[in-house]
Amino acid sequence: MPNVSPTLNVMISAARKAGRSLVRDFGEVEHLQVSIKGPANFVSAADHKAEEIIFRELSKARPGYGFLMEERGEVAGADKTHRWIVDPLDGTTNFLHSNPMFAISIGLEREGQMIAGVIYNPASDELFTAEKGKGAYMNDRRLRVAARKSLADALVTTGIPHRGRSNHQRFLKEMGTLMQEVAGIRRSGSAALDLAFVAAGRFDAYWEHDLKPWDLAAGIVMVREAGGSVSDLNGGDKFLENGDILAANLTLHKAFGAMLFNKP
Repeated sequence: MPNVSPTLNVMISAARKAGRSLVRDFGEVEHLQVSIKGPANFVSAADHKAEEIIFRELSKARPGYGFLMEERGEVAGADKTHRWIVDPLDGTTNFLHSNPMFAISIGLEREGQMIAGVIYNPASDELFTAEKGKGAYMNDRRLRVAARKSLADALVTTGIPHRGRSNHQRFLKEMGTLMQEVAGIRRSGSAALDLAFVAAGRFDAYWEHDLKPWDLAAGIVMVREAGGSVSDLNGGDKFLENGDILAANLTLHKAFGAMLFNKP
């Protein structure tokens, strides 16, 4: 990762420190599966602990910056131009079931624009980083979105609305359209990793509805710095506000938008 800024180093350090805490707790989850109560309360505590570590580390390094965090919510800072957007454990259900597909996501917003992102899966020790204008990396390898141009060759990822979530019929309609056109559809259980994997070329496209800003913030800059295109499902850039996202290379982004959402 050449030319890493001091700010990105701060983000990486916070993610790694929280990651060590999550890995220790992840090692305990499997032992809790057999208990009648189950590990849900334990996982919630792990989530809060990781967020506290990140909050403490980032506050110490950049005391004026504000926060938007999954557990803590909005925390105003003296510096109104910068805001950390943090998900301390994206993929909670995976974590709960001893599935190692989860991540810490830290994004930095400056004057309403995402300028840096870190997505870290401590179970695999894969660290995805990006800074605006400096490219995207996994550990020390430069990332580029996949070059595939055809829907028929595309491996696509999404999130599936589960019990308690709305719009099941909308999802089934979109899936019915897509499954006839693409090479495969996957569901990882972590929006942050889905975006990181698009940046890495592991997935060709990702779409989902009804997400939160902390699910998306770091991944947006990741995909863009890897040469991809990110928009909301109207073709605009209101994804942090409306929670809808489509990410792919430039060609497939246009094709998916036209097919799923009738957007040119």
